[in-house]
Amino acid sequence: MSDPWLSIIGLGSDGLAGLPLASRDALAGAEIVFGAPRHLDLVQIGPRGRDWPVPFDLAPLLALRGRRVAMLVSGDPFWFGAGGSVAAHLAPHEWLAYPVAGTFSLVAARLGWRLEDTLCLGLHAAPFARLAPVMARGVRAICTLRDAAAVAELAGWLADNGFAGVQMTVCEAMGGADERVRKGANWTDIAAPVAVALDGCDLPRDAGLSRASGLPDTAFAHDGQITKRPVRALTLSALAPRPGQMLWDIGAGSGSVAVEWCLSGGRAVAIEQRADRCANIRHNAEAFGLAHRLSVVQGDAPAALADLPDPDAVFIGGGGDACLHDAVWSMLPDGARLIANAVTLEGEAVLAARHTRHGGSLLRIDLAEAVPLGAFRGWHAARPIVQWSVTA
Repeated sequence: MSDPWLSIIGLGSDGLAGLPLASRDALAGAEIVFGAPRHLDLVQIGPRGRDWPVPFDLAPLLALRGRRVAMLVSGDPFWFGAGGSVAAHLAPHEWLAYPVAGTFSLVAARLGWRLEDTLCLGLHAAPFARLAPVMARGVRAICTLRDAAAVAELAGWLADNGFAGVQMTVCEAMGGADERVRKGANWTDIAAPVAVALDGCDLPRDAGLSRASGLPDTAFAHDGQITKRPVRALTLSALAPRPGQMLWDIGAGSGSVAVEWCLSGGRAVAIEQRADRCANIRHNAEAFGLAHRLSVVQGDAPAALADLPDPDAVFIGGGGDACLHDAVWSMLPDGARLIANAVTLEGEAVLAARHTRHGGSLLRIDLAEAVPLGAFRGWHAARPIVQWSVTA
């Protein structure tokens, strides 16, 4: 890193006292220092200080490229900090970072928690629903929050979503002279900056979401247009989700397949022609804390597929006609997976023809469930599903 013009300096609540010599030198050598008002006050930077614009904008800093500039951020600049945001606009030689222990490290150190076994979530700028896929019995999490009022709001969200038994510890001004660590959420004098430690040790065994494919149908908002639980589990097995990969869910209905794909760490675009079903998909994405991973496109495929990011996998829930399959096949990158389910004879014929042309696997799924039959029980058969899976 030859002569970087920007210094990204991590700062704790103890201000200058907690900075190592290298950070102090970088700060002293800066012509202009950007930071939140709290950070600028902590280091008493004086006339060299510049407040970040509200709403946050990097443009004033980037306009100073080539001058000696520093930016102050909390703790580790690349752990839910602004370091990654600014580095994305710069070449590696343009910046140098000086991290210090951040809130997550300090909270873990005070509580004696292994950080590698603890979830770390930045809920200061994200919905509480981000906890929905990950909170369960035995899970520990450290979460940064927006302000003091957010502590009570989070406690309410936990109670409303089946996590009332979570033990909460409120952690204020970590690393500073006013640091406090207190159990419980019912404090009236909480001071920012604030984080909470959540311990799920006392939650019931069935709290939280199963991580196996095939969540209950009742977990989703839907109008009946949903890939049912057993078929969804088989479909997701064939789709083989991997972290970071992109799914196109065509004819998404409730978006249940896209939701479960995203729960596995992927990203998805749900394509659905009906506005009411698009609303259900968005609701489901928000309820599962996945709105940042799952986007919705209202329209008819294949026209609605234009300009979408390249998929790693595609799911066609209603089987699809020959025109749709030809269009999707022409768009598939090498190595992408295509899974299609059909329930009608016409849909089966389309999939059988594609299987003959492109190969892959053709699977018939027959399911039956035991239901009351007078004083006894009998098997109630669902319509058979034909599933075609292939890799381009």
